[in-house]
Amino acid sequence: VQLQASGGGSVQVGDSLRLSCVASGGTFSSWVMSWFRQAPGKEREFVGAIWSGDTTRYADSVKGRFTISRDSAENAASLQMNSLKPEDTALYYCAFDLGYSGTLSASASRYRYWGAGTLVTVSS
Repeated sequence: VQLQASGGGSVQVGDSLRLSCVASGGTFSSWVMSWFRQAPGKEREFVGAIWSGDTTRYADSVKGRFTISRDSAENAASLQMNSLKPEDTALYYCAFDLGYSGTLSASASRYRYWGAGTLVTVSS
C-alpha cells in the first residue's frame, strides 16, 4: 500500500485548506484513513479519522472546524480544514490501514501505512 498526500500550504488565520490522501496498491473493501499532525517541538497528535463506511472521529481541538470525508476516487479521503488557527501549524500526515474494528483509533500505532508529511502554516 502506498499513500499519496496532497494539499497544504501557507494561509492566514481564519482561512481554509484541504488535504487529500489516496491509497494505492489494491482494492480494499474496508479501510480506515486518518490524519495526524506534528508541530515543531511537539509530539505527533491525532487529528481525525474516517472509516470507509463513513464513520468519523475527531480530536477535540479540531471538532467543528475540520471535516473528513471520503472522496469519489477509490480508497481516498480528504481533510477539510476551516477557521484555521496558528496552533494548527504543523506537518500533517495521512495514515491508512485495512479493516475496521468498530472503533476509530487515535493511536498512531494502529496504522501501518503512512504518507509523506504535508506542511500547513497558519499565520496571524
